[in-house]
Amino acid sequence: MGLFGRRKRTAEEPAVVEEDFDDSDYDSDEESELVARDDGPFDESEAPDDDFPRLDLGSVRIPVPDGAQLQVEMDPSGPVRAVHVLTPVGQLTLNAYAAPKSGGLWREVCGELAEQLRSDGATVRSQVGDWGQELSASLGEVALRFVGVDGPRWMLRGVVAGPPELADTSAEALRAMVRSTVVVRGTQPMPVRTPLQIDLPQAIAEHIAQAGQ
Repeated sequence: MGLFGRRKRTAEEPAVVEEDFDDSDYDSDEESELVARDDGPFDESEAPDDDFPRLDLGSVRIPVPDGAQLQVEMDPSGPVRAVHVLTPVGQLTLNAYAAPKSGGLWREVCGELAEQLRSDGATVRSQVGDWGQELSASLGEVALRFVGVDGPRWMLRGVVAGPPELADTSAEALRAMVRSTVVVRGTQPMPVRTPLQIDLPQAIAEHIAQAGQ
């Protein structure tokens, strides 16, 4: 998988803002409106019994293409914010979040993403993909594609950033990664939109610790 990089939030990047939540902001046990899927991404309870290699990051188990490199993005306070998979067609990133059992969070997030991207000067287009709505955006010399999937009490969001001339290829690479990912939600209640914790494998954590010395 190549070398492991480490990236911290720069001074220009926005800090995380905490919000107050009432009971309605927590995931619930209301009847689910989700449609069963024959393929992934998979909840831990329905993970396929296969020999497909996946990198275990705690809340997500993701496939990593041969020859890819990993870049770990750390929050200044210590936790891992994201693990980026660097490939020749672009940088792919998957994150999972707590969501209502009934689903629908991705639809909300998608609208907010589109608004934020446009405010940043991007050209944004919405289209239908394998799991419903996707967003494609052009920002300078970078093409972005966002994919989201509502699962049982979780939402998985994927994004790939790559060169415009490889936009279609990078989008397919993102969908392939999403399709083979396993999400480990856990049983504890938590506010909707809370990022599920990322835990690095011991070998990667030790490698980063040594590189920082």
